[in-house]
Amino acid sequence: MAVEEKPGVKSSSSIVPCFLFVELVIMAGTVLLAYYFEYTDTFPVHIQGFFCYDKSFSKPYPGPDDTSKIPPVLIYSLVTAIPTVTILVGELCAFFTKAAGTQEKTIVTADCCYFNPLLRRIIRFLGVYAFGLFTTTIFANAGQVVTGNQTPHFLSACRPNYTALGCQSAMQYITERRACTGNPLIVMSARKSFPSKDAALSVYSAVYTVMYVTLVFKTKGTRLTKPTISLTLLCLAMLVGVIRVAEYRNHWSDVLAGFFTGAAIAVFLVTCVINNFQQLQPSPLPQRPQRPESMLGMPMVTLPSVESPLEKLSGPQTPRGSPFTEIT
Repeated sequence: MAVEEKPGVKSSSSIVPCFLFVELVIMAGTVLLAYYFEYTDTFPVHIQGFFCYDKSFSKPYPGPDDTSKIPPVLIYSLVTAIPTVTILVGELCAFFTKAAGTQEKTIVTADCCYFNPLLRRIIRFLGVYAFGLFTTTIFANAGQVVTGNQTPHFLSACRPNYTALGCQSAMQYITERRACTGNPLIVMSARKSFPSKDAALSVYSAVYTVMYVTLVFKTKGTRLTKPTISLTLLCLAMLVGVIRVAEYRNHWSDVLAGFFTGAAIAVFLVTCVINNFQQLQPSPLPQRPQRPESMLGMPMVTLPSVESPLEKLSGPQTPRGSPFTEIT
């Protein structure tokens, strides 16, 4: 038996199957792929050669990433907490301040499951954000694995034996896979520079949150609240890239490529997937054409048009069977 349509309620039988068998499967595959890129050697890093005594790769080794001024744990915590808190606060404020007629409808599946508009919007926005976060990680890791570009401190981590390699001049190019004598794990990490994953994640989180604040927040009486929040988030993301370069962990080109990757993914998801955080409006019903009215307000009588026999005779006449017509 079909569910009766009520005001503010919409019935749907496909939302739960699509969520369980499509969206969750795609999300699980994305998480697994990001895990294999990050924590396994399933995808080997491309080994690039280097020039002897190359100054662009001879910066001092800054130590492991955990000793950085902005360690990965802090970055991952911020890119998870800031958008989550912002979206929760924004959706709660919007839900309790909107009029009842302007909110999305509650979706009913069968007779047991009710999906509140507030819950649907929070799951939608946070779910898309999490998907983009793992997608950005995959893009950055894939770029690092495919290119194999070295970090500015690569030679300090590699510790090549120039005498054994026969380096006579700085123009000599070394392609030996066993040229490095340093710690293999540190050397492998020094081969993953382009693009900067930390810069990509920071800008992705900042752009997604800034677009949410700009498009959803309603600040009456003040014009500087949203720009202040947006510029603060963008400055924090840029600061991550500057510190990566200052500590000789990435080149400027690596950071800029990471910025572009994260920003492009955030803009694509916001504009093409979740429709700029706008609520889903039902398609309007087609309106029936109204009868025209006269100047006096009385309905006019419409008669079907009849072709006059004089119009048929006034047209150009051509002889029967003639393949040509006269053109004037």
